[in-house]
Amino acid sequence: QVQLVESGGGLVQAGGSLRLSCAASGRTIDTYAMGWFRQAPGKEREFVAAISSSGRSTNYAGSVKGRFTISRDNAKNTVSLLMNNLQPEDTAVYYCAANPLGSRVTAAGGFYGYWGQGTQVIVSS
Repeated sequence: QVQLVESGGGLVQAGGSLRLSCAASGRTIDTYAMGWFRQAPGKEREFVAAISSSGRSTNYAGSVKGRFTISRDNAKNTVSLLMNNLQPEDTAVYYCAANPLGSRVTAAGGFYGYWGQGTQVIVSS
């Protein structure tokens, strides 16, 4: 079992930045691809970014490409999401997720077997 705990959310003005962190426990995540998803009020969950187990491959949703950066530190069993130039439409609960297919940086949530509880990000205009 993998337990995931997100942190780093909060309230920020448009144009600002936040760094989300995801701490894993229960087992090491160095064989897992990791992803970030988000869900805004009244909307379905959507893919944000993913990174392979090695960190060599990444995948981003078009809406965040060039603004968000996903990274991982396997030695610390953590994954981060640096979010720059945040916009009100980025307001959502952000979830960290683990995919046992380590090389697959998929946007499909069904491949991710473990999920955190989420951290709230609010971007004011």
